Amino acid sequence: MTERLYYTDSHLLEFEARIVAVTPRTSGWATVTLDRTAFYPTGGGQPSDTGMLGNARVLECIDDEEAGGVLHIVRGLVAEVGATVVCHIDWERRLDHIQQHTGQHILSQSFIELFKAETRGFRMMEQASEIDVALDNPTDERIERAVELANQVIWEDRAVHAREVTSQEAAQLPLRKESARQGLLRLIEIEGFDLTPCGGTHAARTGEVGLIAVRSWERAKGLTRIEFVAGQRAHLDYRRANETAREVAAQFSVARDEAASSVARLFEENKQLLRRVRTLEEIAARVEAEDLIKATVPRADGIRLIKSVLEGRDAESLKRLALALIAHTQVIALLGSRDEESARLVFARSVDAVGDMSLLMREACVQLEGRGGGRPEMAQGGGHAVEKLEAVIEEAALKIHAL
Repeated sequence: MTERLYYTDSHLLEFEARIVAVTPRTSGWATVTLDRTAFYPTGGGQPSDTGMLGNARVLECIDDEEAGGVLHIVRGLVAEVGATVVCHIDWERRLDHIQQHTGQHILSQSFIELFKAETRGFRMMEQASEIDVALDNPTDERIERAVELANQVIWEDRAVHAREVTSQEAAQLPLRKESARQGLLRLIEIEGFDLTPCGGTHAARTGEVGLIAVRSWERAKGLTRIEFVAGQRAHLDYRRANETAREVAAQFSVARDEAASSVARLFEENKQLLRRVRTLEEIAARVEAEDLIKATVPRADGIRLIKSVLEGRDAESLKRLALALIAHTQVIALLGSRDEESARLVFARSVDAVGDMSLLMREACVQLEGRGGGRPEMAQGGGHAVEKLEAVIEEAALKIHAL
């Protein structure tokens, strides 16, 4: 059984312990068990601590529930069993976890206070943390209310205490969430605000969390998933967001807080320009179609078979030209385009022409090592065998001639 020093002091960074077991692994790795440890093992949504165990680097810690101990995964030379070693916790990582985990307690209780919305899940990730909250009708306004309450509690610098109670005593307390564990329970109490079972590392006072900010939220699996940052992460997130906002503002030669309206105005102008471009492209397609029809000699039955490979055209441009062509009577259009990676096809016919364009397209796409389909009057597709594009169109033309 490992004595867990972090239970009573989340700010303990250096301690001595005796090695009780070592399991060597390959490439200089080993698993070490100590009689006492301040290293927090992964669990409860919180990643493990890292640091030094004597001269060995602690890369991860795992909770060995069966043995009731903590396994320290280390790399480097490890002293023999029975030796006493001096251990060091990486403070920057520990402080980050303290801020995120305590911040989660405060934010989760804020949703309870305001909306009776319980937290059903918590994950501390590398850049941000997530909580899944049973919040009905989530809105930016409701979530910001919870954030404001959470930050108010932080800035009041309330005391945070850890204490142990029996499961029977816990049943009589107003806990934010129940625990299925039996025996002694470790409770984290934020003075006058929150009381919940937890085995993680936490601040001594709420002011240590600094700040909570919500980055985003979404509906997920019937819950509201909220991504947040606290403490130093919130500061770094602000710096990145501020730099982005300033860079965007500089593009418009406006103040930072005017950037959003400038972007909105640009999007509206872009929409108008796109509408004008589409109109002009449709006019150009009609003119191009007229030229192609005039340059094509009709067959004896009056059908004009137009086949062409047009470089640098996207699928939408090909379709627009095909529609302009088949607006004329007795026209069959076999159009293709390509770039370095893929070939594109559009096959189309007038309502008074014959042939199943969908069938032709499927057969052509097999040759192009791709896929496609559509209706008897028009079909689209493509593939990666760019070098076969002309041959595929010629083969389709031969099948049209045979009709």
